[in-house]
Amino acid sequence: MKHRGQEGRDEPIIDPEMPIIDAHHHLRIQPTQRYMLEDYLADIQSGHKIIASVYLESRAFIKRDGPEVLRPIGEIEFANGIGAIGASGFFGPERVCAAIIGYADFRAGDLIAQYFDLALEIASDRFRGVRQVTIEYPTEAPFRYIPHRPPIGVMKSPGFDLAFKHLAARGLTFDAAVFHQQLPEIAALADRFPTTTIILNHMGNPVEMDLGAEERREVRRVWTESLRDLARRPNVICKVGGLGLPFWGFGFDTREQPAGYLELASAWRPYVETAIEAFGPQRCMMESNFPPDGKSCGYVPLWNALKHITRGYSAADKAALFHGTAARVYRIEVPE
Repeated sequence: MKHRGQEGRDEPIIDPEMPIIDAHHHLRIQPTQRYMLEDYLADIQSGHKIIASVYLESRAFIKRDGPEVLRPIGEIEFANGIGAIGASGFFGPERVCAAIIGYADFRAGDLIAQYFDLALEIASDRFRGVRQVTIEYPTEAPFRYIPHRPPIGVMKSPGFDLAFKHLAARGLTFDAAVFHQQLPEIAALADRFPTTTIILNHMGNPVEMDLGAEERREVRRVWTESLRDLARRPNVICKVGGLGLPFWGFGFDTREQPAGYLELASAWRPYVETAIEAFGPQRCMMESNFPPDGKSCGYVPLWNALKHITRGYSAADKAALFHGTAARVYRIEVPE
């Protein structure tokens, strides 16, 4: 599938002095795509004022040997090295990988404690928490876009809560990746661990692809109700983005002609506004989700679209959405 990351770089930058912490991106090498530091720098230095970024796991650079539970340390080591490069300022002022969210298999239960401790030792300045993708869906349709299909029933496994207790004891965060019909499971998790910060990825991914108009409306209704219910848990934060993924059914990923920011904003607005209304700006953070969102649009139009949608918000609310919430939740120091 075509990567559109460079498209739209000639668009005028909306609010070019707005500081942005890109709250969710990946670096990786896959059989069909290479997206490494040089690629990400080309995107974040294309006009918008990206001041820092949060690295999210994608099962990249996993160690090939050693205990299974510790092999994801390889990705932490990689991302921490990139974070050190970013902090050096050698390639620019952007603090790439200022915070790191690694992978952990919570089915391991108590064994996960040694992984958390090692990650904190290796990347004490940047390691902030973990993500385990737990997406499930009754049909095969969405999984054709997922390079690492997760196992079924992870959050119901005997080890999950045992592992989560070790996460909570260390003050680490949990990034939750689910589809819309699983949002009640995240609500239940937040209730069981009310003092642990849980960050919902991509607004909970309502799956509207391959559906007719009536079915899409029903998915949106269920998603909206579940999202609003989840937002009642004060320990849950929402990442606003992931809208370039095919699951939403916008179809931008299949078009020959690239979409500009106005078209993206028109399609994305109802979802973005629903999420921000539910959680409030102080509990929302904007993300690029690059390179996956590059399936649908360029990096410049993506941020232009998010800025256009929120153009009527107060300066304080925009500051929270585009950098303040991410800085607080992921403990990133930003210049005054």
